Amino acid sequence: QHTHATEAMAEPAYTVPAFSQSADEIEEYQRVSSHVGKGLASIQMELHRMRVATKTQVENIAIKREVQEMMHKKMTSSTETDKAPDFLVALRPHTMWEKTPVKLFCTVGGHPRPIVKWYKGGKPVDPLSAPGKYKIESKYGVHSLIISRCVVSDTAEYSAVATNSHGSTTSKASVTVKTCVGLVFSSVPHLTVIHHSKLEITMLDRFGVSFGTEGGSISLVCTMVVVPDLPNVPPLAQWYRDDKLLKAGKLAEIKVGGGAATLTLPHLAKEDEGLYTLRMWTKDGTTEHSAYLFVKDAAPSVAGAPGAPISVKAFDINSDYVLVAWKPPNTTNEAAITGYFVDKSCVSGTRAWQRINTAVKLQSPRYPIFDLEAGKKYQFRVYSENLYGASEASKPTDPIEKVDEHGVPSAPGQVVATRNTKSSVFVQWDPPKHPNHLFGYYIDASLVGSKAWAPCNHKPYKHTRFVVHGLTPGETYVFRVQAVNVYGLSDESQESTPIAVEPALTTPSAPHGITMLSCDGASMVIAWKSPKHCGRSKINAYYVDKRDADSLAWKEVNSAPTKTRTYTVDDLTEGTFYEFKVQAGNLAGVGVPSAPSIPLKCEAWTTAVPGPAYDLAFREVRGNSLVILWKAPVYTGASAVTGYIVEMAKKGHHYHPLNEEAIGHCYLQVTGLEAGAEYTFKVKAVNAEGIGKASQTSEPVVAKALPGTQEIQCGVDEDTGDIFLSFEACEISETSNFAWSKNYKEISDCPRVAIETKGKHSKLTFVDPDVSDLGAFSVVVTDTDGVSASHTVTEDALNTMLELSYNIRHPIVPLKNQLNYEVLEKGHVRFWLQCLKMSPAVTYRFIVNEKEVTSSDSHKISHDVNTGVIQMTVDHFSKASEATYTVQIHDGRAKNQSSLVLVGDGPHFAEYLSYHVDEDCTVLLVCKVANVKKETVFHWFKDEEEIVLETPPNVMSGSVALPISLFSRKDQGHYKAKLSDDRGKDSSVFDISGQVFDDIINAIAHIAGSSASELVLQCTPEGIRLQCYMKYYTEEIRTAWLHKDSKISSSEKMRIAGTAEMAWMQIREPSEKEKGHYSIQIMDATKSFSLTSDLSLSDLSFPPPSVHLQTLSLTCTVWGDPSPEVTWFKNENEVVSTEHAKITLEANKFASLTITAVTSEDSGKYSINVRNKYGGEFVEITVSVYKQGESPPEPKMGGRGATPAPLASKTPTPAQTPISQTPTPSLKSPTPSLRSPTSKSPTPPRHVKSPSPARSLKSPTPPRK
Repeated sequence: QHTHATEAMAEPAYTVPAFSQSADEIEEYQRVSSHVGKGLASIQMELHRMRVATKTQVENIAIKREVQEMMHKKMTSSTETDKAPDFLVALRPHTMWEKTPVKLFCTVGGHPRPIVKWYKGGKPVDPLSAPGKYKIESKYGVHSLIISRCVVSDTAEYSAVATNSHGSTTSKASVTVKTCVGLVFSSVPHLTVIHHSKLEITMLDRFGVSFGTEGGSISLVCTMVVVPDLPNVPPLAQWYRDDKLLKAGKLAEIKVGGGAATLTLPHLAKEDEGLYTLRMWTKDGTTEHSAYLFVKDAAPSVAGAPGAPISVKAFDINSDYVLVAWKPPNTTNEAAITGYFVDKSCVSGTRAWQRINTAVKLQSPRYPIFDLEAGKKYQFRVYSENLYGASEASKPTDPIEKVDEHGVPSAPGQVVATRNTKSSVFVQWDPPKHPNHLFGYYIDASLVGSKAWAPCNHKPYKHTRFVVHGLTPGETYVFRVQAVNVYGLSDESQESTPIAVEPALTTPSAPHGITMLSCDGASMVIAWKSPKHCGRSKINAYYVDKRDADSLAWKEVNSAPTKTRTYTVDDLTEGTFYEFKVQAGNLAGVGVPSAPSIPLKCEAWTTAVPGPAYDLAFREVRGNSLVILWKAPVYTGASAVTGYIVEMAKKGHHYHPLNEEAIGHCYLQVTGLEAGAEYTFKVKAVNAEGIGKASQTSEPVVAKALPGTQEIQCGVDEDTGDIFLSFEACEISETSNFAWSKNYKEISDCPRVAIETKGKHSKLTFVDPDVSDLGAFSVVVTDTDGVSASHTVTEDALNTMLELSYNIRHPIVPLKNQLNYEVLEKGHVRFWLQCLKMSPAVTYRFIVNEKEVTSSDSHKISHDVNTGVIQMTVDHFSKASEATYTVQIHDGRAKNQSSLVLVGDGPHFAEYLSYHVDEDCTVLLVCKVANVKKETVFHWFKDEEEIVLETPPNVMSGSVALPISLFSRKDQGHYKAKLSDDRGKDSSVFDISGQVFDDIINAIAHIAGSSASELVLQCTPEGIRLQCYMKYYTEEIRTAWLHKDSKISSSEKMRIAGTAEMAWMQIREPSEKEKGHYSIQIMDATKSFSLTSDLSLSDLSFPPPSVHLQTLSLTCTVWGDPSPEVTWFKNENEVVSTEHAKITLEANKFASLTITAVTSEDSGKYSINVRNKYGGEFVEITVSVYKQGESPPEPKMGGRGATPAPLASKTPTPAQTPISQTPTPSLKSPTPSLRSPTSKSPTPPRHVKSPSPARSLKSPTPPRK
């Protein structure tokens, strides 16, 4: 992040003065003496010594760095800015004698760390082609090629090509090998004293942007490699602060040696803030590095006191008059300064400090001092003070120069802020029109919407552009600037335009991890991983290049961009090795190419086991767990992939499998990790032939949650009653999206949920939730460092939230006593009821025969919030007062009502509404009526909507009942029965919710449990299904499935659901592990019914695959007004019409799914869903495909001798291929309906619409519109 800061500050205004040199220092050294006989030996010995010294130095630095990293892990590490390769030390030409070795070496910088390849005359150098001839080394940026025992044929141009994801660069040098036959040496080299300007210096770890505190200490360190490294000739290093050369002393300790240059500031002052530059002499001139040091105020000795004034200066006006001036401290976060105090000390005297202005506080940052003795020098220091106390003393100063008075500078001009890095912003501004001996500027920052300003620098900054570091990623800031001179601070500039702290838009970094997924001998399928940095814009294109492994020329593969991260490369030559590279593109353009892949041989894959899985990714990384995801292999081998084995290795350890048995999905939650440890993973696909090739090793992942990570919250909206999942991201970017998934399959345009995202917050709301919404929901925030979370919705939690949701959507005012009456004195009658609780905002109405009565002298109405009593007193109750009295109460969103009938000869209820559950589990609302006649009318209502029955109620029978079949949570509500004729009217209400609903479900559960059959086993294409038949089943009945006395939760492996006549559990892909004792418990309020079965190994049999191709046609007759929408599903996944599976709808009536060339892969559970605005219906059928000529195996029934008697069927049951179904007539109804013939089955047919009926289905009694 500090790279941009360095570039921004390293403009001409920051140029460090050039070194001054004497003639002796630049004199060329004498390299050849008159000693002839030892020339060659001396050169070889010196070269050998330098080579050994360099290698030892580099290895020592590497070891030291590794030890330091292990013992001193930094809590916060600055992110190194990506950079293209750059040769810090280039190759140099060499001339040597035959049979002598030569070492070519270079030093390369860049991030990510570049890869260096060596070439001789344009062809790659292969150490294996001549064993012992070449040796290639690469350590910590220093790369070398050693040629042992050179011969004349080694004379050539050698090149080193450095490549990383941001580009490549080349360094070349010639090597000349001469023969020594017949030569006579006349001179021998003699090495004189080496000057520091002849050293080769390569900087390694460089100091970055640093932060210090006033009074503390800090060290700026730059490590390096020096060649040759001579103890008596250390490199020459000079340090600068804001263009000024620093000298070693008490306030600045400078050390050079041991492979490092260090500047230590033992006592930081605010004057130490600035741009620090290290410049060093090298053989090629100079090398330098710069970074900014920020110094903030130390904690004041008095809480709330201001910082000390800075840059105190004394201007010599005459022999007895001095003007002392200083820079005010930055007080953005402190109380305003109320004044200053000035002390003086005579340097030639006692050096005691004397307060000058003891009685008067100075209000301006300057003060004239009189009565100074002529010829003496003085020092001055200043204190600042506010309402909390005085600051520490400023740094003493000496007289410097004479100044003129012109007042404070004018305000700086326009301030412009632009993006820089993830946590910094580049700010620049126009200088003030009237600088008046300007010292510099103070820069302040503030979050948008906040009135609090924070200082960005604590020392006046001299230039008009500044990089503000340490900002919060994703937040929006504004900036302002003040100018300062000897007379004080200017007015604040205008605020900058608000800017979000995000990196600037750039091209993507390079893709990586290129791997081969399949090959047929003429083409390859390759895949790659996304760039680590998208450049703040969505990646919309990838480009692939290829080349023969023995060639340097790249050829374009796809001229048109591809958006996927897999690509099939055609027109390849079998047996040839190829290399590939990939570039990514976004709105900013095309990024740098990836590093070339390893050579991949074009050879047809013929193995029976699967190829590698690919695209390994991580989500929900926490301190002790994570979730790994992958994609299925492209090459499946001789049979379909049946599962996956995941292997994990902790850093420094071997790989070991995480799952004993293959898992059938492409994700795995890994637990039990060590916090802070680093792990890698591999995935192997499995089929019937065995375990396939391992995937490419994943990127290393550290078991550590991102700072500020939050989990998904599940709840019920207190206002609307909606059940929701919400997630707040700890970080986002402008291009981030919240991608929600269920069981790690992305949710897209699903009508069952609604997703709303705003800023860092995303909310998923369930639409009409039911058991089909059970599962693991996860969310990942794209274009971040892995922000993600998950939450599993269980059946118990869903039922609890559904009940709470209903209560919120249908709140009632609880009553302690229903409406009653009592006769008072003088013929007065008091009508009253009592609420359990009410608020002061309660409202109510008394209604007599559907007419509202207001409080008057004859009808006194009142209430008491404390007791909850609502009452009405009637002064003169007579025969005419006989009527139906009702009180309607509203308290917020809650409401209730209570009625009382006081009639003589009018119709009325002899018994109010109550419920009864029949033996067939039908719920009846019953009541008794009295004093009725043929003209008396009876009406049913639910939630204020009338229910129209096919047969009107017979009031003359004295009792009326409302049947509710297939009772479930959808039947909750406020029911009302109304009786009326010309003599009067009466009504009765019954609320089915809360405890009443639970009591009804318990009554149904008792009947269902008493009628439950033993467990029945059925084989299906997905595995084994255990079924328990009963008179009626609904998901609201409390049931529990157990395996070996351990409770089973619904999952993809063991799915728990049911239909109206049975509860079932599906075991997918059963194995040895699933054998054993199974049972189901059906529970009512007081009793539990248990049914059991044993699953043996012989039960785990499946139909063989099909080898004969036929055509399968599934047809249903559909009807509805308006015409319904028709959707087909296979194994709960929507079917899209193709040539193989064609979907048709003729005359909006005949819906068909025709499958041609049927194979065993077409086996599965097919279903059709029809829906219009009034509701919908759902029918499913199981299709099993067997080998031609073989009889389907009889499914085992769990030891039972007979199949339960079939019940009335509405849906087809498992059929065999070929299947040809024809439409049948359907009954007319406002809601869509399905009709299809049934077929014989060894299991009882079902008479409901789906294993998990949707809650959105209509009430069995349609409302009258």
